[in-house]
Amino acid sequence: MPNIRPSSELRNKYNEISEFCHENAEPVYITKNGKGDLAVMSIETYERLVGKCELYKLLDEGLDAVKHGKVIRAEDAFYKLERNLDK
Repeated sequence: MPNIRPSSELRNKYNEISEFCHENAEPVYITKNGKGDLAVMSIETYERLVGKCELYKLLDEGLDAVKHGKVIRAEDAFYKLERNLDK
């Protein structure tokens, strides 16, 4: 279940919110005037999330390359690499 807190707690209970984020590796949702405003998370959780997004982007690019025939067999790629190393 999401951890939802009013913005006043971000100001008044920062250490508690920080501890929760680090211990549980999940965000705390901050409301302002009763509506969602921010999501606060540890740097580690943020970096893991960004890393996943980057990985998904690379996987999508790879699938797109396969779909459009912009790939070569692994054996051919290694052969080209070895040939260039020998020069």
